[in-house]
Amino acid sequence: MSRLLTPELEALIGTTAIYANTEPIGRSAIRYFSLAIGDDNPLYRDRVFARELGYSDVIAPPTFICETNYYMDRFRDEDGYIGHTWNISIPGTRLIRGGHEYEFVRPAYPTDCISAHWKIVDISERISPKGPAMLLVLSEVRFINQDDELLATNNETLIYQELSADA
Repeated sequence: MSRLLTPELEALIGTTAIYANTEPIGRSAIRYFSLAIGDDNPLYRDRVFARELGYSDVIAPPTFICETNYYMDRFRDEDGYIGHTWNISIPGTRLIRGGHEYEFVRPAYPTDCISAHWKIVDISERISPKGPAMLLVLSEVRFINQDDELLATNNETLIYQELSADA
């Protein structure tokens, strides 16, 4: 018997959200991000070096498009988070970010305007005989530029873990 997975939650499979940004990333944002993550690769700040390697300009570190929420245009939530959420609230659970699987297709350039296309691809429940129930929400995010070119995908797992009575 399901403890967390309701028909209403199951009906969310296939739900989408799109965040479109019309502002180019810019060289300074790429440079600042590479400094913030401690990556001094000249591909991220030296146009001449990047061109010598066959790129038309500097490129962004791969995780820039997945981790900066660059595409968002909204204020932080009550937890200080500005990124996408599905606004799923399940009383008696705690949310755990279960991980990401990235696939990078092509680099992002300073002139790219990135859109993020989110989709819930699956929701399932696992119940351990000795532990709490867990609801797993699997999302796919496709990062697309202004020319409809796929830059990367991110498969994200969110886990809603049932709290024990003595927690």
